[in-house]
Amino acid sequence: MTLPIDKLAGVCLHISSLPGPFGIGDIGEQAHEFVSTLRSMGVRVWQFLPLGPVGYGNSPYQPLSIYAGNEMLIALDPLIADGFVAADETSLLQGLTVEYTDYAKMIPLKRDLLHLAAKRFSHHVNESTLQAFNRFTEEHNEAWLHNYALFRVLKTRHDERAWPEWGKQYVRRNEVALEKLNQSAAAEIHQYKVLQFWFYSQWQQLRTHAAAEGLTLMGDIPIYIGLDSADAWVQPELLEISRDGEPDCVAGVPPDYFSADGQLWGNPLYDWEHHEQTDYTWWKNRFRSALHQMDVIRLDHFRGFESYWSVPADAVTARDGKWRAGPADKLFRSVRDSMGDLPFIAEDLGLITDAVREFLHRWQFPGMNVLQFMVGNEDFSAHDIIYNSVCYTGTHDNDTTVGWFHGAGDDESVCSQVQSTVLTNISGQIDTLHVDMIRFALNTEARLCIIPLQDILGLGSETRLNTPGTTADNWRWRLAPGDTHVSESLCEQVRAMVVSSGRSI
Repeated sequence: MTLPIDKLAGVCLHISSLPGPFGIGDIGEQAHEFVSTLRSMGVRVWQFLPLGPVGYGNSPYQPLSIYAGNEMLIALDPLIADGFVAADETSLLQGLTVEYTDYAKMIPLKRDLLHLAAKRFSHHVNESTLQAFNRFTEEHNEAWLHNYALFRVLKTRHDERAWPEWGKQYVRRNEVALEKLNQSAAAEIHQYKVLQFWFYSQWQQLRTHAAAEGLTLMGDIPIYIGLDSADAWVQPELLEISRDGEPDCVAGVPPDYFSADGQLWGNPLYDWEHHEQTDYTWWKNRFRSALHQMDVIRLDHFRGFESYWSVPADAVTARDGKWRAGPADKLFRSVRDSMGDLPFIAEDLGLITDAVREFLHRWQFPGMNVLQFMVGNEDFSAHDIIYNSVCYTGTHDNDTTVGWFHGAGDDESVCSQVQSTVLTNISGQIDTLHVDMIRFALNTEARLCIIPLQDILGLGSETRLNTPGTTADNWRWRLAPGDTHVSESLCEQVRAMVVSSGRSI
């Protein structure tokens, strides 16, 4: 599949930010209603963040598996309807705040309820669902499902510690020890497989609905995997780590406009020589899996494929790293030869060199333009934004447009100067800033324009989703109850801007 030719508009909203009564957004009714809301706006693309089970800091960019779905996003209403959960068993979850996701309280409550439901699966399931479950396990068991279930069981038995801290026989995947675990933990392993079956079944229902509405799903692939992941535990040879899971260097980025100290992500780095020797099979499998969930793939930190920032594992900040060469053309040539042209979008933010620009140009993947980084510069021109790109007002890593504008700089004179430049460049007014910014983005030449939903709603800094380089209070924002159905008048306003900008609805 290739990217659509028509100029399109889209909205960015992660699944966890949807409203709902059970402590976190999910892939049930509210997600289906959001599909209808987007189409009412004339929007053709829904961008969401990585869907994997979250690990460190509750970040979707630190998933416990690149293949598994986040169990916390499973909708409970279908499980209630099918008799796996009693309605009154959700009362504790319904007692949680609906204003944000309280991960510390929500995760243990929903985890226990989901596992209770999974225990009941074999006794309550009908024949057709059981057959579907058996097909699912047959398809995925060997590739990832069984190892993921083992990983989660062992992680629970080791008080959720990372796998390098487990018992040595499990760290090194001793066959005898794992076979004993297969027998002693068979029921728990089965429960994790049931949960993944439910996630994938619900997700495919959502994807089918989106396709029927003419909506393109655009997902995100983090360039790196987490050290504390089933993937690293099962295949440490993919990474520059010891067999006991100890890295010499880790991933990050040098100082840039996001952070003065850079960003120390801490992910293990790839052994690119090993990937080349295996003809990048792991990456091809990863892309194939992603295309079962989404129509368009956003490659996070694309520049890391050309060259990447390597930081000593004991470093306190990312300042002390160095650049190392990535696989660049070799990886994407191998992928193209095996899979054809894939619908990639390159996240090309940060320190971009001529070599990275040439790399991106050779492959003709659309890059990104983030207006918050551009329209405050006096020499900015809309002509800088070309057709083969994606234009954003801001991303999930930025403040909202309203928050950014009113917090631009610590000194009031600087702030006023920047604000004046912004308003001049976008022909905007202070009281309609977010609308003017959206209109400007839609009217650029970019083939795709993505607007965070917070900007459409004109919300402030209190709704920011993530602040790079920090771990507290991120990924928590949620829409208020009822906001899935954004007001009819707002939908009409957005639709009118989409139409007038010449974007296909």
